[in-house]
Amino acid sequence: MKLVLATRNAHKLEEIQAIFDFQGLEVLSAFDFPDVPDVVEDKETLEGNAVKKAVEVAQATGCWALADDSGLEVAALDGAPGVYSARYAGDHCSYADNNVKLLKELADKDDRSAQFRTVLALSDPQGKAQTLEGACPGKIIEELRGTNGFGYDPLFIPEGHSGTFAELDAAIKNKISHRARALQKAAVEWAALLSSL
Repeated sequence: MKLVLATRNAHKLEEIQAIFDFQGLEVLSAFDFPDVPDVVEDKETLEGNAVKKAVEVAQATGCWALADDSGLEVAALDGAPGVYSARYAGDHCSYADNNVKLLKELADKDDRSAQFRTVLALSDPQGKAQTLEGACPGKIIEELRGTNGFGYDPLFIPEGHSGTFAELDAAIKNKISHRARALQKAAVEWAALLSSL
């Protein structure tokens, strides 16, 4: 059976495929369905966006769909940028723009604690979805370090490590990241369901 990863973000796709054992499923992505329009992420929560993406892609393709929405939640900014992480500096902004804004917002803050959080949603073709999540605590540093990864990775040091996500080897990041933790849960909690597809 087919499972569609409801994303056209190549970085995200690469991470999911590196982390998750799809147990013999034929895994496709939104790239394989060019006629399916991009889902507008207009919900106020990560959960809302993940469910919306999974449901819309499942209904449009007639396949089960797996979607995620992830965000950086910074304690001193009351959980911002959160659901707006990808467009923190405005619509059509770059990763660099978002990092500049984050550093500016934290310039006078002593508390640099933060977490990355991922919500995964799995939907059947009729639009019935279920969710689970994973989080990775850490802190925001004052200047960018490292060239791996994407997004806020050069500013985020995960708890228990001295390097940023952008300095860590991809194999290490793919064991400890928020997305990895959510996918690890999915591999356990959704194993029977996925193996029955």
